[in-house]
Amino acid sequence: MSTAAIARVVGRRVWDSRGRPTVEVEIHLAGGARGTAIAPAGASTGSGEARDLRDGGRALGGYDVATAVANVNGPIAKLLAGRDAADQAALDRALIAADGTVDRSRFGGNAIVATSMALAHAAAAAAGVPLWRHLGGDRATVLPLPQIQIFGGGAHAARRVDLQDFMVVAVGATSFAAALAMTAEVYIAAGSLMAERGSLQGVADEGGYWPAFANNDDALTTLVRAIERAGFVPGHDVAIALDIAATQFFKDGRYRFDGRDHDSDSLATLLLGWLDRYPIVSIEDPLAEHDRDGFARFAAAARDRVQIVGDDFLVTNAARVEAAAAARACNAVLVKPNQAGTLTEAKAALDAARAAGWNTIVSARSGETEDVTIVHLAVGWGAPELKVGSFARSERMAKWNEGIRIEEALGSAARLARPFDRFRSS
Repeated sequence: MSTAAIARVVGRRVWDSRGRPTVEVEIHLAGGARGTAIAPAGASTGSGEARDLRDGGRALGGYDVATAVANVNGPIAKLLAGRDAADQAALDRALIAADGTVDRSRFGGNAIVATSMALAHAAAAAAGVPLWRHLGGDRATVLPLPQIQIFGGGAHAARRVDLQDFMVVAVGATSFAAALAMTAEVYIAAGSLMAERGSLQGVADEGGYWPAFANNDDALTTLVRAIERAGFVPGHDVAIALDIAATQFFKDGRYRFDGRDHDSDSLATLLLGWLDRYPIVSIEDPLAEHDRDGFARFAAAARDRVQIVGDDFLVTNAARVEAAAAARACNAVLVKPNQAGTLTEAKAALDAARAAGWNTIVSARSGETEDVTIVHLAVGWGAPELKVGSFARSERMAKWNEGIRIEEALGSAARLARPFDRFRSS
């Protein structure tokens, strides 16, 4: 038997950053190598995502994953036994075929993505290299520029304000470690501003400050002030990235935003006005997931001014990326492995975006763990941006710290991606 042959598959219930159950998978190979990964979970989810399998009922609020774990230890383990862990694409295809559903609901998207990621880690361990090197080889030298949440909102903060993520991007940084240090200064400054106004009320799901603001403009103004208080020039040193997550406030053909009803064009007009007033370099999901025409009209007006990211709109799906590229509806894609279900499908979506000339952002979810796989994916796949959440809470910091270690391992070969140079102010 090959040393890379799968000898044992172990699934177990562990816990995520919300204290909810999730699935961890260990892959043991015949030669002694092992790979482990944990499935994340989203709160703001697109309708086309792979679906987590939850047990329902009264126990643990219906979120238990006993059935998904049993699927790992039963049919998935049987399917993978004796197969070569290095053949990621074939194994992912086998998982998809055996599940047999469009949304991965038979085995559970949580069971499948944890298995897919664990397979990649096991193959890398068998080769004696870290996952980022296993995926990218000698070409994996670029560290992604972090998008880091300062204020959380939307579904991550009981919809206290409409916007889901108010983030900063250290566009003037020269290294990954420097980008984190610059962001840390902004995070501290934002906290002091909130304390001074008597509105420091803890943090939201992803570690950003709870959004105790009158409206979205208030939050944006405070974010600009935090950048300035930290000693940086807004737009030149540190810029703003937003996740609008518009699907979350779209109902009956209208957008309920900032206390008013909007159609696609009036919401787009509001966002275009923000581009005039604030140093924004990236806007994610500016319209709802089914509003392709709205996306295209917004992109026609804004694509030369800002990065336009599809998340719920594209759900890490290569076919959707290709269709959106043909419609010129975006110029970037968010890549979330658990949206797709497997690493192979996530990589296909990233490749489709790259073929269209788009930027790519590998992203965590709001329900996270100490798993650091996505950092390795971003580096190994050459994605120029990484979105993890805020600069607080260990499930987030584990990932930022892993990026520092990878940068150090690369030494003088390391360089930081610069995806926003064309939007950066002089």
